[in-house]
Amino acid sequence: MVMIGIIILLALPVFLFYPSEIRYLPSFLIPGIAAALAGLFLCFFFPRKKAEDSWKYDLYSGSMIVLFAWICGIVFSSFPFVIGGQLTPLRALFEAVSAWTTTGLSVMDVEKVPHVYLYYRGWMQFCGGLGFILIMLTFRQGRKAAVLYSAEGHSDRIRPHLRQTVLMIVGMYFSFLIAGIIAYIIAGMNPLDSIVHSMAALSTGGFSNKAASIGAYNSFPIEIITILIMLAGSVNFAVMLVLVRGKVKNFFKATEVRFLGVLLVIIVPIMALILFCCLYGKLGFSFRESLFNAVSAITTSGFSTVDYNTWPQAAVGIMILLMIIGGGIGSTAGGIKLFRIYIMLNTAGESIRRKLSPNSSVRIRHYTNAQGKMAIEPSLISDTFAFIGLYLTILMAGSIAITALENCPFANGFFEFASSLGTVGLSIGITGPTTRAATLIVEICGMFLGRLEIFIVFIGVHSAVASVARLFRNKKKQPASEGMS
Repeated sequence: MVMIGIIILLALPVFLFYPSEIRYLPSFLIPGIAAALAGLFLCFFFPRKKAEDSWKYDLYSGSMIVLFAWICGIVFSSFPFVIGGQLTPLRALFEAVSAWTTTGLSVMDVEKVPHVYLYYRGWMQFCGGLGFILIMLTFRQGRKAAVLYSAEGHSDRIRPHLRQTVLMIVGMYFSFLIAGIIAYIIAGMNPLDSIVHSMAALSTGGFSNKAASIGAYNSFPIEIITILIMLAGSVNFAVMLVLVRGKVKNFFKATEVRFLGVLLVIIVPIMALILFCCLYGKLGFSFRESLFNAVSAITTSGFSTVDYNTWPQAAVGIMILLMIIGGGIGSTAGGIKLFRIYIMLNTAGESIRRKLSPNSSVRIRHYTNAQGKMAIEPSLISDTFAFIGLYLTILMAGSIAITALENCPFANGFFEFASSLGTVGLSIGITGPTTRAATLIVEICGMFLGRLEIFIVFIGVHSAVASVARLFRNKKKQPASEGMS
């Protein structure tokens, strides 16, 4: 809670550059101080026990704590919008969820939003890319920390000690941010836009200070810078650290990096050809539009340069496919994730090979991550297919719900919920300042499930319910035992 308060209060320096917006100062001071005081209250009255055995160290407890941290952070982060009169409570919650889950869908008219709120949205996305737990672990370590680290979706460790891993990730993250800001300023962006867009691109969030997103600048250099930052944010943190440490060959050996490259090499020319034949009639411009928007979709960043309502349905279909695939595991990106798609295709290919050659020998299949070559275990295959099946089920259910609520074509509802569940942020026009409340609730659920991984949310909810039930059972047993005594 203290950390949440600090994050909210770190929006205050913006008032030094925009003193005319000082009237919004209480909007950030009140929830920021309230969150910090609530955290200090909890620390004082519920001090952490020293005994390691006093806490159950497993995925169930870790998931519950992660879920609680994210819910508290999102709720408190929504208060500045409400107190400042920018949004209603539900829409403020939607904006905070979109920011922290690095989705980028918005119900605000960004052309009319005060500068401090534009910065605040980008700052939340930047922190959301790292995650509440990863930020918290910069200040602590131990067995409990390792459980929480895994529960938030970080599977790789590239240092013997967890804290070293976390500090290296945070350091790399901020270094990329600074590099992005400088590059944007050189390309012609003003300082505020460069900061917000760098934070949004690196977190694969997609919040922009312009209604037309990156397309408003109509600048090829800005698009290239954005592409590079989006790609950096979509790669597994641990794999990116391999590159930062100078091990270029090991970086390009990583399965997710290679798979991402193959997908882009295949899909971008196909999209460019569709746009060339059906819309633009200019091959170079078609390739430019295809490259940027394809990268934005597969990295789940959500930046755009066009109105997708004008695109051919075939190109929109490819965009939906890329949003569903998503970026790397352990990165800021959403979606099913490149790694799971690779495992699925690899398993399907092996199954076909065995049917075509029943007498062929069984091969041990591998994938490569930051730690090196790893065997594809049967448990990994079953978990992968279970996740993909559940993801697609939720995707269909959410798409049908939005289609029914908005009375729109199913393709539009599918696009919008795929964007929500994949934490992409691209919109076909359904999500905006006038979107009805029920649709926003469906999208909030999608964004939350997509950011925290579906299994983690389900396990966290189950653990919380089980803990409450166990508490009530113990209270009922206590009076009975006292009466017997």
